[in-house]
Amino acid sequence: MNVSETGIEKLKMTRNKALNAQQLGMIKITELPQIGESRARLLKKLGIQSLLDLLYYLPRRYEDRFLLPSLAALKPGEVGTVKGIISNIEESPSRRGFSLLRVEIKDSSGSATAIWFNQPFLKKVFRKGLPLTVTGKVDRNLFTYEIAVTDYEVGNSRAPVHAGRIVPIYGTTEELSQRALRRLMFQCIKTYATWAKDLLPAELRNRMHLLPLSEALFQIHFPQDFRVLKEARQRLAFEELFLFEIGLLTTQNTIQSKGRRHLPKSDLPKKFLASLQFSLTPAQNRVIEEIEQDLSCERRMYRLLQGDVGCGKTVVALHALFTVVAAGFQGALMAPTEVLAEQHYLALRRFAAPLNVRVAILTGSLSKREREDYLSQLKEGQLDIVVGTHALLEEQVIFNNLGLIVIDEQHRFGVQQRDLLLTKAPTADVLVMTATPIPRSLTLTVYGDLDLSVIDELPSGRQGVKTYFLPAHEKRKVYQFLKKELKAGRQAYVICPLIEESEKLDVDAAVKRAAELAGEFSEYRVGLLHGRLKIGEKESVMDAFRKGEIQILVATSVIEVGIDVPNASIIIIEGAERFGLAQLHQLRGRVGRGTAGGTCILIGNPQTQEARERIKTLLEYQNGFQVAEKDLLLRGPGELMGTRQHGFSDFRVVDIFKDGPLLEKSKEIARLYIDIINQEIKDEIAFRFPSLANCFKC
Repeated sequence: MNVSETGIEKLKMTRNKALNAQQLGMIKITELPQIGESRARLLKKLGIQSLLDLLYYLPRRYEDRFLLPSLAALKPGEVGTVKGIISNIEESPSRRGFSLLRVEIKDSSGSATAIWFNQPFLKKVFRKGLPLTVTGKVDRNLFTYEIAVTDYEVGNSRAPVHAGRIVPIYGTTEELSQRALRRLMFQCIKTYATWAKDLLPAELRNRMHLLPLSEALFQIHFPQDFRVLKEARQRLAFEELFLFEIGLLTTQNTIQSKGRRHLPKSDLPKKFLASLQFSLTPAQNRVIEEIEQDLSCERRMYRLLQGDVGCGKTVVALHALFTVVAAGFQGALMAPTEVLAEQHYLALRRFAAPLNVRVAILTGSLSKREREDYLSQLKEGQLDIVVGTHALLEEQVIFNNLGLIVIDEQHRFGVQQRDLLLTKAPTADVLVMTATPIPRSLTLTVYGDLDLSVIDELPSGRQGVKTYFLPAHEKRKVYQFLKKELKAGRQAYVICPLIEESEKLDVDAAVKRAAELAGEFSEYRVGLLHGRLKIGEKESVMDAFRKGEIQILVATSVIEVGIDVPNASIIIIEGAERFGLAQLHQLRGRVGRGTAGGTCILIGNPQTQEARERIKTLLEYQNGFQVAEKDLLLRGPGELMGTRQHGFSDFRVVDIFKDGPLLEKSKEIARLYIDIINQEIKDEIAFRFPSLANCFKC
C-alpha cells in the first residue's frame, strides 16, 4: 500500500490492517486532520514530518502532577497540584505594570488562590462554579495559600493532559507552546498509536513480558504511573535493540560466511617478532593468538582490535599482515588521513625492508607516474603490503590476491567506505583497529557485528604520565622544567595550537614556534614536523628525533598517533582548549613510553565550560576508557564517533548511557530468534537502520 498516494481518508477505510514503520513514515503530518500547514512548519523544526516521527517524538522528562488529597495538604515552598471549585475571579495590575489574575478555588478542607502573571486572556477561560486543577509553587500569606501557577486543567476530564497526572515535558520551539504541543500529542497518540503494527513474535513478547506496542507508545507519552512508564520504555528500547542486533548478526553472518585459510608457508611472522627490541605483553600474545586462529580457518575474520594509547596494537596488526604475506597473499592497511598513513608506512617499512617484504604507500598526493607504477605492481602481485587512505577505495586500485584488510581509526570512516573496500576482496579477512578506546556500550552497538579483541595492559615498566595545566600567560614557567629534563638527557614534544580554519596557519604557527624555541634553547637542536613536509622529510626528522639527534620536536597534531620514542619524557600542548578530549589523550600518549615516566603540560585559556571539563578530565584520568566515557558524556555518541555508523544514531528510544544491561540481553535474545525472522521484520530493520540494509540483499 502506497500511503502517500492513497492519503489519510483511504487509510481510514482500511483500518483493519496495522502499519509498519515504513508505512507510518510515509504518512505526512499534513495528512492528519489535527495539523495544518502552519503547525506542520513548526513541527518540522522539531524533526516531526511524518506520523512515525510524531509517535516516536518522546518527552524529554516527566513531572509528577498527581493530585494532593486536599487544599489543606499544600506545603509552602513546594510544588503541588490541587483541585477545587472556582469561587472568585479577580484581575488587577501588579507593581511592575503587568496584570495579575487571581482565581480563588475551594474544596471541603479550605481555599487557596491561584495566581497568573500577565495572562489576562485566561479571564475568559474561567467561570465561577467550574472545577479547576492547578500545578505550581506554593506560598502562604496571612490568610490563604497562594499558588504561582505553571499549568492547569479546567473541568472534570477523565483524561487530564496538563495536570492531575504524570505530565510529559517535550522539547519545543518558541512559537509552539508546551501546552499546545502536549495537547496535540495527546490527541494524536490516542488516535494513532493503535495504527502501529507489532512485529515482534508473540512468543518473544510473552517471554519478555512486554507491553503491546500500541500501549507502550501511549504509556511512554502519557503514563498512568511511573511503573508502567518504565515498562513502556523498556518495551520500545528492547524492540529497537532486538531489531538492531538481528541486523548486526545478519551482517556478521553474511560477511563471515565467505572466507579462506591464510596459513603461513614461511617463518616470516616469527622473524618479525624476533626483530623487535622488546618483549610482547601477555595481552598482545593473547590477541595475536586470537587473530592467528581466525586467519587459519575458512570463516572470514571480522575483528575489532582496541586498547589504550601505547598498548602495542600496531605491532599486533603488523604481525597479522606478515602472517598473510607468508601465506602468499597481499595485505592492505587503510588509515583516515595521509599523515597517519605515512606514519604507518614509515613504521612498516622499517620492519619490512630487512625481511624482504615489498611495501608501498598509496595516497592522493602521489605523482601520476608513482601512482601508475604502484597500481601496476599491486595488480601484478609485485607488492606485498600497500598502505593508503580512502584512495585505496578507488576503482583503479586492483589487488592481485588480497588476503587481509587492516582498517585503522575505524570510527573516522563511514560504514559505506568500509564496505567498498570489502568488495575488492570478498573473502579477505578484516581487522579493524582503533587507538581511541570505545566505551563498552558503544562497542556493543557501533561494532556489534565484529568479534572483539582488547589489549588491556601496557608494557611492563611504564611509569605513566603526570598531567598538569598552566594558563597561557604563565607558559614561560614551563621552560625551567623543560631545561631540567633536557639536561637529564630526555627529549620533548611541543605541540602548537590547532587552527581549524587553515592548515597553512597551523604550519606557520609551528614554524614560528620552532624559531622561538631555537633561540631560547640554543644549546639544543630543535626539529620541526608538520603535515606539509614531504614524506622523506618527515622520515628524516623522525629518525633524527628517534636517534636523539633532535632534542625538542615542534609539531602540529600530526604526531597524534603512531610515533614511539621511549626517551621522549615531556609533551607541552599549547592551546589545549582547541583540541578534542580523545585527541589530547592521544597526544599525551606520545610520552611515558620509557622507564622514566612522562609529563604532559596543557597550556591554554579555556573560555567555555566544556573546554574546562575536557582539561579537568585529562588532569583526573590516565586510563583511556575512562577518558572515552567522559568524552561520551560531554559530546554524546554522534559527535564522539564522528562519521555516521551502523544505525546507532538511528535509535529513537535507546539511550546508550542507560540501556547497557538491555544491550546485552537483546543480543542474547537476537541469537535465539535470528533463524525464525520473517521478511517483514527484515524489511523493518532495513527501514529503521539504513546502514544495515545491504545485509538483507545478499
